[in-house]
Amino acid sequence: MRTFFSKPLMLALLMLSLLILSSTGCGSNQGGEEAAGLQDPAYTIADPTGDWGFPSPFTHYLRGPGYVRTSFIFDTLLWKDSQGYIPALAKSWEFLKEENAYLFKLQDRATWHDGTPFTAKDVVFSVDYLREHNYEWVNLDVVQKAEAVDDLSVKLYLNRPYAPFLEYIAGTVPILPEHIWKEVGEPRQFLQKEALIGTGPFKLKDYNKEQGTYLYEANSQYYQGAPKTRQLKFVRVSNEMSAAALRQKQVNVAQVPPEVAVELKKEGFRELTGSHDWVAKLMFNHQKAPLNNVEFRRALAYAIDRRALVTTCQRGYGLEGSPGLVPPDSSWFNPAAAAEYPYAPDKAGEILTSLGYMRNGNYFEKDGQTLELELLISSGGTGVPGSPGEREGEMIKELLENAGIKINLRGLEAKTLDSRVNEWKFDLALSGHGGIGGDPEFLNKMISGKGFNSARFNQNDELNLLLEQQMKEMDQDRRRELVNRIQEVYAREMPCLPLYYPTWYYVTDDAASLYFTFQGIGSGVPHPLNKMAFL
Repeated sequence: MRTFFSKPLMLALLMLSLLILSSTGCGSNQGGEEAAGLQDPAYTIADPTGDWGFPSPFTHYLRGPGYVRTSFIFDTLLWKDSQGYIPALAKSWEFLKEENAYLFKLQDRATWHDGTPFTAKDVVFSVDYLREHNYEWVNLDVVQKAEAVDDLSVKLYLNRPYAPFLEYIAGTVPILPEHIWKEVGEPRQFLQKEALIGTGPFKLKDYNKEQGTYLYEANSQYYQGAPKTRQLKFVRVSNEMSAAALRQKQVNVAQVPPEVAVELKKEGFRELTGSHDWVAKLMFNHQKAPLNNVEFRRALAYAIDRRALVTTCQRGYGLEGSPGLVPPDSSWFNPAAAAEYPYAPDKAGEILTSLGYMRNGNYFEKDGQTLELELLISSGGTGVPGSPGEREGEMIKELLENAGIKINLRGLEAKTLDSRVNEWKFDLALSGHGGIGGDPEFLNKMISGKGFNSARFNQNDELNLLLEQQMKEMDQDRRRELVNRIQEVYAREMPCLPLYYPTWYYVTDDAASLYFTFQGIGSGVPHPLNKMAFL
């Protein structure tokens, strides 16, 4: 991917990365000695993965950290603080029931980073452009049309009732400058610096793909007031080195293992934990035999001790996965679905026997062929604390082999694993994703959606209908009934097994008042780097 940078900036970022990764901790303080009130010129964020893609809406990597990188640059109509929705590019909004449309009154002081005034025409253009060019983060099919009422008012007409509109459209869709993007025919090939002109509180000054570093500078003309820090820096720091980087004041915030968070809290750092909006999953290739048989998938679910995965692999720092996908601390959680598939390897064996398999020694076989599956795991980690890797893979292998299923482990780099899953070139795979703490629209995304971390399951007519109905049900009580039923049917069909919800720990020096956003950033991204913390 093409990057843009100056040689001095590249050198500075390279030196910073080397300092952080060294055990000596030598060098100047970039993020903490004068932290009070965010008066330091830079606020530095550690990230174990580093590169999450060129931060335009079309080229960031399609996971939460990629979206967060982009959100500093591009504003949406609404945003969230720690409590819920707040104005962003729209200073007010209302639903016009008779027109099935939302009316947004826009900010009159907002400008693009190049000084061009922001207007309603930019909103209309963005909706049309993102629909035409398939913005993968949000499905805009629900919007019938966008119409500029005047320079600072816009209506978005819906073609059907849509319960999660405020979160998944108004609060997630990035608004693009028409004067730049109207001539761009291939947005995924648009990698020049002009692609990163937004209205947001920060401008990207430098991106280095190889080093995994991002350097943002404050937008002093931001319509909500200039940010409290002049620069934001994302630097690659391994999980093993994050505590040292914090102690040596080379970074201001980092994700750390739970045990490390406990130690750092004793030393005066602040610990951040949020709701369990990230799930580790065992992906099933339900497009191929024998995994296309629901009873076979149910047998695998009975063979997996989800509680033991939490107590052993996560050392107790997490919650047992619900077969209904929704985490226990969500207001949409259905405990009946969560009660499905208690650990019962004998039950797994009974199901396999009913399917014509016979145990021969350690493993089941059928027609003279040993029951054998390949399990893909991330060998290098995903950069997400608690995400499943080699340790979880080994335990699942042991559990399934105890139940009579031979498992071949194959370690892959995380993005390669995602690609294999996306192309249906797998049997089983360990994966996961965030975004499950927001509006229950995430059920549609993660059950029948097209993304690589979705189950991509649409073989059950009842489930398909329920998913469709819950999206347009405006009555909260009735919608809750639908969401409860979705969880139950999903658990019964078992297209993908939720394993656990890790407890995430961030540690900060409190130079900024970071927080986990209620129901996540945008469409449910569980991340404590909400841009509002810097305003």
